[in-house]
Amino acid sequence: MIDKESIEEAGHRGAHKPSRQETKAHLKTLVENSSVSRVRNTGRIVKYGVASFTRNIWLSIAATLVMTVTLIILMITVFASLILSATADTMREKIDITVYFAPRTDPIILEEMATQMRLDENVRSVEVTSSEDELAKLIEENSDEEALATTFNDPEMYEHILNATQAPMRIKVYDPNNLDSIKSIVENGVLFQEHIDPEKQPTYNVNQAQIETINSWATIAKNGGLILGSVFLVISILVIFNTIRMAIFSRREEIYMMRLVGADLGFIRGPFLIEAEISGIISGILATTIVVVGYQFLAPNLSGYGIDISTVSQLLDSNMLVAVYGIIILVGMVIGTISARLAMQKYLK
Repeated sequence: MIDKESIEEAGHRGAHKPSRQETKAHLKTLVENSSVSRVRNTGRIVKYGVASFTRNIWLSIAATLVMTVTLIILMITVFASLILSATADTMREKIDITVYFAPRTDPIILEEMATQMRLDENVRSVEVTSSEDELAKLIEENSDEEALATTFNDPEMYEHILNATQAPMRIKVYDPNNLDSIKSIVENGVLFQEHIDPEKQPTYNVNQAQIETINSWATIAKNGGLILGSVFLVISILVIFNTIRMAIFSRREEIYMMRLVGADLGFIRGPFLIEAEISGIISGILATTIVVVGYQFLAPNLSGYGIDISTVSQLLDSNMLVAVYGIIILVGMVIGTISARLAMQKYLK
């Protein structure tokens, strides 16, 4: 007869305790199976999302078109602001304040006054030209005019013209809106007041009106674009919101069955997010393509009017174009995702 202790001892001898290597192998298998399951689920989510996008094709097209218009307006707003700001900066760089000194002012005195002006922190550069050099430049520019050449060759006329030619000082500044210190130097400097030409005032305000106009255009373009962009952004969110709501309504029985068999919330929500993100991707590609093609068509005309398009041209260079596409597509996907999540939060319960 076999007693109880013998049975327990035999059972302990027959039990197999897994080794450390076997345990690691088992865990590795579980992780691999889990990874394969996640990949398989992700593939199914994408597949169901694409199917949902095509199932509600007309609503999907409407949502995509509205989002495309929104992205186009946002891109135009950004590009217009960049172009107008660059144009205003270019005009500021080209502005020079000209102070006119009496004809035949000694070049040594001119250079001394230029040295005083260069001490001002707002001064970018100073260039002075004597009356002789200014007249020589005038003669060279009109060398093709025979009548003027004859006049300049006459010694008496040459002296008469030279005695009427001012010696200019051309000053480029960093901030054309802050000229008080430069005016103070001109108005209070002893040498400046001794040699300045009283018949011709310094050109402090030349081109300021044009710069102010461009700045106002930039502000209008920025504010107007933001307002329009915001309006169409709200419309895009509402259209995608309704698209997802209709998709949820049409699949309500399918969603109910999925919950009954234990599908997790991420698997149920995934296809709706994919559907909205597909709209964002297509909208981003369409909007960027339309804006880039339109810009390439308009760029020569804009450049011909003296508008600085260099910033946008560099942005749309072949090296940066992929990044621009990526950013706009990402914005479209974010808009789609936000809209889908709002709809699911309200209706997917």
